[in-house]
Amino acid sequence: MKVHINQIPADGLHIEGEDPAAILELDDPSVQPVRGVRWSLDIGLSDGGLFATGKLAVDLKMACVSCLRKFTYPLRVPDFAMQIDLNGPETADLTDQMREDILLALPPYPHCDWNGQNVCKGAVRESTESPGESHAWDELDKLKFKSN
Repeated sequence: MKVHINQIPADGLHIEGEDPAAILELDDPSVQPVRGVRWSLDIGLSDGGLFATGKLAVDLKMACVSCLRKFTYPLRVPDFAMQIDLNGPETADLTDQMREDILLALPPYPHCDWNGQNVCKGAVRESTESPGESHAWDELDKLKFKSN
């Protein structure tokens, strides 16, 4: 997202919009944007620099790490903040800072039951197990390895 510095008034500027999802440069097939990156930013100038604060949002189609089911995750960055030094050009590109904050907000282990509205079939729940119930880990525990 590029900002024309000369169009920022002394008291700042509020802008809202959407950039293509391609700015995220995601190459993971288990995480795909559903639509573009939406933003609502307050931008200002101070002492040779540009600052921006606001909100970022993108909806992502993700795969659950437990059951591999695809689900939509609404990623939100409610407190986006950045500052850059201005060194000549008429425009400032905020894309890298926006991408970085979004990538840092990605859940490291996405689960389809993230909001409590779904029950993940792959998650093992200790409280719901009954005696004698078999799980995939039980079969692995039965493996015997030869030692040299």
